[in-house]
Amino acid sequence: MFAPPSPSLPHALPAEHRERLMATAREVSFPQGLRLMEEGGRADRFWVIRTGTVELDMRVPGRRPVVIERLGHNELVGWSWLFRPHVWQLGAEAATPVRAYEFDAASVLALCDEDPELGREVTRWVGEVVAHRLHAARIRLLDLFGPYGAGAAV
Repeated sequence: MFAPPSPSLPHALPAEHRERLMATAREVSFPQGLRLMEEGGRADRFWVIRTGTVELDMRVPGRRPVVIERLGHNELVGWSWLFRPHVWQLGAEAATPVRAYEFDAASVLALCDEDPELGREVTRWVGEVVAHRLHAARIRLLDLFGPYGAGAAV
């Protein structure tokens, strides 16, 4: 993994909120190589990984997409569904076969509107993930494109 793991669902939300959120989940499976989301696409769902590995990537002009981070058990895949304009900021691909919980963004947003405390907790959780992913992207891009591994000294 390029950076420490991001906040995971079991540790990020109080039990009562976690249970309400999990009640909206459905179990899904993805074969290795399947694209879960494309940078710039419509962000209308998100996942929490049960098993397997998902690679987050970023388009870099003139190059192949750069893998920013590898995610595994209990990690959140996708945060753009929470913020307007609801467009994926990164791409994601199943690096191995993946089993995950999938959440419909509209349903979760409606649940958050109904219960402001749940909404605050979900926003805090996703915000922590966003902060972590921004840091991971910065370090990875510095490692790849900075002079002599500049990211390692940061």
